[in-house]
Amino acid sequence: MMRKNTISDSTLVSDYIQGNEAALEVLIKRHQQRLFSFIYSKVKDKDITEDVFQDTFIKVIKTLKKGNYNEEGKFLPWVMRIAHNLVIDHFRKSKRMPKFNNTDEFNIFSVLGDETLNVEKQIIQEQIFEDVRELVNELPDEQKEVLIMRMYKDMSFKEISENTGVSINTALGRMRYALINMRKLIEKNKIILVN
Repeated sequence: MMRKNTISDSTLVSDYIQGNEAALEVLIKRHQQRLFSFIYSKVKDKDITEDVFQDTFIKVIKTLKKGNYNEEGKFLPWVMRIAHNLVIDHFRKSKRMPKFNNTDEFNIFSVLGDETLNVEKQIIQEQIFEDVRELVNELPDEQKEVLIMRMYKDMSFKEISENTGVSINTALGRMRYALINMRKLIEKNKIILVN
């Protein structure tokens, strides 16, 4: 369905780099269906797909703003590659990083995959969750707020952004800092996450 008067990707990219913000929206709208399907086919989860999609365009924007984009006319393959790398990052993190359970109990670190835990392990696990819950309160308010919205309330970064009145980028940044700080607090407090 290409019309002859459709502006090419590379023209839109250079328009955006020269300060025309609307050009980026055209690019996102043009490719979002394809990109969304591509990400979804890998992660098979709508929320994760949305987050990876948002992360992809945050990275695209940063790269374009820095003037580091130089792939003439190959905008879509470049964006797909960024998305692909972020999907790989996601899988790497989800294996290495704690899994999040969105239950009323704030089980930020559900470290024990085995459902049939023996009593001793269960007691240890409950103690870990207790300790971790207390550590969440040590986070700066804005980080704690984003962490709880994302984990407790299962909100997307778009919803968090709308609720807190900050940009998606800021919400993502706060979440990253919250996780970094949680890891530091866990090490500092010598909480051993049982395997």
